[in-house]
Amino acid sequence: MDQYGLIGYPLKHSFSKGYFNDKFEAEQIGAEYINFEIPSIREFKTILKAHPNLKGLNVTIPYKEQVIPYLDQLSENAKLIGAVNVIKIERSKGKIKKLTGFNSDIIGFKQSIEPLLQPHHRKALVLGTGGAAKAIYYGLQQLGIAPTYVAREKQSDTVLTYNELNAYDIETHTIIVNCTPVGMWPHVDECPKIPYEHLTAEHLLYDLLYNPNETLFMKSGAKQGATVKNGLEMLLLQAFVGWEFWQHP
Repeated sequence: MDQYGLIGYPLKHSFSKGYFNDKFEAEQIGAEYINFEIPSIREFKTILKAHPNLKGLNVTIPYKEQVIPYLDQLSENAKLIGAVNVIKIERSKGKIKKLTGFNSDIIGFKQSIEPLLQPHHRKALVLGTGGAAKAIYYGLQQLGIAPTYVAREKQSDTVLTYNELNAYDIETHTIIVNCTPVGMWPHVDECPKIPYEHLTAEHLLYDLLYNPNETLFMKSGAKQGATVKNGLEMLLLQAFVGWEFWQHP
């Protein structure tokens, strides 16, 4: 039986396993999806060796960047972003022939946010600088929107810190995307520390989180009249794209 799976740590709130196993059952696909909760990326090769029927993997925190040195090839998007969330495993005579890394986050995000975009959405704040944030950053650029990273600590002149954010920054960046885990269940009473009081009805707040359905980040934006959206649709879209990567050359 073909196998697919997810590597990351921790995986308590993983969406992929349920999604794909339900898909396999509904579409009568002879495959199973397994969670590989590994405390170190060094265990990646062990997983490949122990599961000869493994045809594809999803990658989540904290390995989207760490897994790259183990791969033979990257798609253009994955190369640009510097992060991978889908791996296609090709074998020949039982041995691994090629490992190819893709990034479906960027595609899922673009397809999800595009219908919400208005002419005044020209600049964006990307909260976080990890693998998911990188996908969002380049996805926004491909949509013609100028993004700026926001981090807890100063990393370069082009990255803002939360302490630096002021009314002007919020007013001029009418899209704000949360790419951090702040506010994820069970920490539902937390949210990124930005000056929400300067948000308006022209703002679009997009949270990559989907548990809870409406995060405090989203609630705080909606209170100011902003349009808000969670990451569930992006998750579904990127899962669909990931399946396509696995199935086609």
